[in-house]
Amino acid sequence: MKEFNLDLQLHGVYAGGVSKNMLVPIIAEQAKLKGIDAVSSADILHKKWFEHVKQGIVEESNGVFSDKNSKCFFVVGTEVESKDRAHHLIYLPDFSAAEQLREKLIGFGNLDCAMCGRPVLRLNAEQIAENVEEAKGIIGPAHSFTPYTGIYAHHDSVRKAYGGMAESISFIELGLSADSALADLIEENHSYSFLTSSDAHSPWPHRIGREFTRMKLKEPSFKEIRKAFERKQEKLITLNVGLNPKEGKYHLSACNACFTKYSAEQANQLNWKCMKCRGAIKKGVRDRIEELADFKEETHPDFRPPYMHSLPLAEIIQAAFGVNNINSQKVQSTWMDFVERFGNEINVLVDAEEEELNEVNQEVAKKVKAFREGLVLYIPGGGGNYGKPIICDSKEEFDSRKEILEKDINASQVSGQKTLGEF
Repeated sequence: MKEFNLDLQLHGVYAGGVSKNMLVPIIAEQAKLKGIDAVSSADILHKKWFEHVKQGIVEESNGVFSDKNSKCFFVVGTEVESKDRAHHLIYLPDFSAAEQLREKLIGFGNLDCAMCGRPVLRLNAEQIAENVEEAKGIIGPAHSFTPYTGIYAHHDSVRKAYGGMAESISFIELGLSADSALADLIEENHSYSFLTSSDAHSPWPHRIGREFTRMKLKEPSFKEIRKAFERKQEKLITLNVGLNPKEGKYHLSACNACFTKYSAEQANQLNWKCMKCRGAIKKGVRDRIEELADFKEETHPDFRPPYMHSLPLAEIIQAAFGVNNINSQKVQSTWMDFVERFGNEINVLVDAEEEELNEVNQEVAKKVKAFREGLVLYIPGGGGNYGKPIICDSKEEFDSRKEILEKDINASQVSGQKTLGEF
């Protein structure tokens, strides 16, 4: 058994708002630089993308797929939208199963338009799950708490959403605006494995692998991943890694237009209309979870692995240099210096010795050390606007800035992240 880092949700070039660089060879190359061992094939029901993937990856053995240069493993999968607008992740054993599922679903939605990588189906969640089961695949909700397309945006219960197929659901994906601490406040989620994935629309390492799941597997095959989700043997999911939920675009309730943040009580009093610009206030993930919560304090089932809050290395370098553009030459060249030295980004963030980091760049090493020690504050996101991390260089700076930020009504939910030492 070996531990693998998996990012099992991303999109190819035929999904909306996706980089033209989201192609198999580039995805594989960038995933390796990030430290991701396996990714989803993405959008496998789309005919042209299916052909691209089939040309770009090969079956090594017994359901294990990799790109032709063996830089990254691939799991056959896709995301679909049910008729209630909720999104679902599907994983399949092989290309034959993908073709079988495509034939079952082709009459229920446009699978092949230029923007149909994530097809909208005229089926409910239960009906989609029935078709997936017939194709020998597995299904679970994508970014479960997102206020537009998460399962909890449209249903109060995962079980109710999938109806007669509820027993077949073994996992839920958390999404960028939630973590294990929040999701496990809802008791029914103690029945599911948690998946953390990037939902990347770009292959660059500040997007791909920004959230990932670590699993202990014989090999990164569909069969082994299914075992990990179903938890019939030992604990095979060993770590969930993701952004602090406060970085998510929909963590707090906020105006969609001017991003002013509100408590649920304030928003209700205002009939969910912004008092500043009269725009619509979108209910945030935190407030939605509080509505559904069965527990008031953090609690987890025994099988739940740790959840580690992370930041992309490029964002840490950006903070160290005080530059606005994450794609600037200075940020990207420094990022490559670190990755070339330590093999991949995850090694830099988690494993490399501080003295060795200093040998590459002392300013960045100082910020990585602060990140590891949990000296990170967050101005939380909401209304479609990402939250902002603030990396402090000392405990004194952390305490001082936290006090100032907490006086700002739009940053009233600022708090620190867990330290690496707690995992």
